Amino acid sequence: MFDWITGLLDQFGYFGVGFLMFAENVFPPIPSELIMPLAGFLTYEGNLNFFAVLVAGSIGSLLGTGLWYLGARKIGRRRVREFIARHGRWLTITLEDLDRASDWFERHGRGAVLIGRMVPGIRTVISVPAGLTGMAVTPFLVYSLIGTLIWNLLLTGLGYALGSQYDLVQTYLNPVSNIIFAAIALLYVYRLVRGKGKTPREP
Repeated sequence: MFDWITGLLDQFGYFGVGFLMFAENVFPPIPSELIMPLAGFLTYEGNLNFFAVLVAGSIGSLLGTGLWYLGARKIGRRRVREFIARHGRWLTITLEDLDRASDWFERHGRGAVLIGRMVPGIRTVISVPAGLTGMAVTPFLVYSLIGTLIWNLLLTGLGYALGSQYDLVQTYLNPVSNIIFAAIALLYVYRLVRGKGKTPREP
């Protein structure tokens, strides 16, 4: 997995970084906790520019989370809940995930968007209650961008900092990343199968 991701990023460069981060926010095939540190490795190697990686990853992430925001804002609470109840398992999102993000948003207000962008499990779904409550586009984008930049800076910086130990890290991270990806795949299959056997909860 380590070699596959770094190879993909090396081949497609900043577009690859942006695309993977976009996909991670729409449908999480690979978590940002793997994408951005590995992009950071490549910046240490001199194959990519650190600042450009940060910008590409943040733009991709912002576009992905923006889709959820715009979708929620356009179709409304009832239809969002109906959609997640019927199809959320394909996106590994449940009504419980939405309720948890909504509670988070209610407790922290607009700041929930900023903080939520740095919390695994909340990062993408926090965009939905923001859209449902009619949060203005500009504050949403500003808070999302700040949180995304901080998160991506930490992850990319971690990858860059470990660059001097590239060979050692590769030895250990390659099997670990394979395990993480396999766990994500198994979790996805489990939630998909479990979702098929459940009657959707009333929105």
